Amino acid sequence: MSAVKFPSLNEQMDIIKRGVVEIIPEDELVKKIEKSLKTSKPLNIKLGCDPSRPDLHIGHSVVIRKLAQFQELGHQAILIIGDFTGMIGDPSGRNATRPALTLEATRINGNSYFEQASKILHKEKTKIVYNSEWLGKMSFENVIKLASKYTVARMIERDDFTKRFKAGEPISVHEFLYPLAQAMDSVAIESDVELGGTDQKFNLLVGRDIQREYGIEPQVILTMPLLVGTDGVEKMSKSYDNYIGISDEPSQIFGRTLSIPDNLIYQYFELATNVSNQKLVEVKSQLSNGNTNPRDIKRELARTLVTMYHNQEAAEIAQQEFDNIFINKGLPDEIEEFNIGNKKEINILDLIVLVNFAPSKGEARRLLTQGGVSIDGEKISDVQSSISVKTGMILKVGKRKFIKLI
Repeated sequence: MSAVKFPSLNEQMDIIKRGVVEIIPEDELVKKIEKSLKTSKPLNIKLGCDPSRPDLHIGHSVVIRKLAQFQELGHQAILIIGDFTGMIGDPSGRNATRPALTLEATRINGNSYFEQASKILHKEKTKIVYNSEWLGKMSFENVIKLASKYTVARMIERDDFTKRFKAGEPISVHEFLYPLAQAMDSVAIESDVELGGTDQKFNLLVGRDIQREYGIEPQVILTMPLLVGTDGVEKMSKSYDNYIGISDEPSQIFGRTLSIPDNLIYQYFELATNVSNQKLVEVKSQLSNGNTNPRDIKRELARTLVTMYHNQEAAEIAQQEFDNIFINKGLPDEIEEFNIGNKKEINILDLIVLVNFAPSKGEARRLLTQGGVSIDGEKISDVQSSISVKTGMILKVGKRKFIKLI
């Protein structure tokens, strides 16, 4: 068996540091890579996945993509499906106890996670393990010994626990076991590097401490930023409906990407795509050029994402469909949505008033008779028109008022 050939230290660090928030501690990572180069032995790179949600979006892809970069450098990617810890529920970033899952549910979600993550990772080179393999075998005596290695004072330092404690909100004892259980994952696989979002920093640091307690060289932790969602406000989440799913249809990926604020374009290129560092420099330069229309760069981003999760042909078709719907009909890329509830039919004048495009039915009538009202590009001229409401239909009033009905 031939020895593994790795890129040089500098080449590896250039790739590893792209988009990273923190490497703790960076000098230890350098030493680990130097040792890897000397012995031709790959590092164990750990990523624990949360099996509470089976569907992945490009926010999840940020850390998975970093794991894939380590793979490309020749290191061993280890994906830990938290089927056992899923029964505890990770409290990170929570202001309340997260509902626990059954072992069966975590296994089903974990398998779905791996299949989707394989769109980014080299499936055949990824080692996948379930932490029930070792956590499920721990006796109560083992758990007591593990718990004795960490103090309540240290545990309560974590932001979410501190906030809940000060607010008088309940914290279950089993939630203290989650960081310790995650740390035992690092012990079990002897991880050299553990990846996670910035919200996982505390848990990852606990892993370093517990590895020391078990006589294992501590892992280096590497944190990635939490990708802001398409609304430009909250972190990407299905709960906020501001996500781009990696299993979405090409048209959905394209359309949702075009809806992001301009100030997120560079971050999406950097964290969610495989474009080169040289390309990132070009994107930054274009965005700082006042003569550049940000929409053109955003369209390139949308094509890039569709190509990554589908193919180039799908990206071209998605762009054509988008152009036909929006550009050729004079619609803006970003259109505010209005939830019309359970209404199936509504008079056109009532609709105009309902979405606040006119203060009264009299004003709505004036706008309509002037020829400034259309639904999905079809002009409405009859004040008695009854509109059959369908999700996604677009009401246009005047030259600049658009609303998408949902």
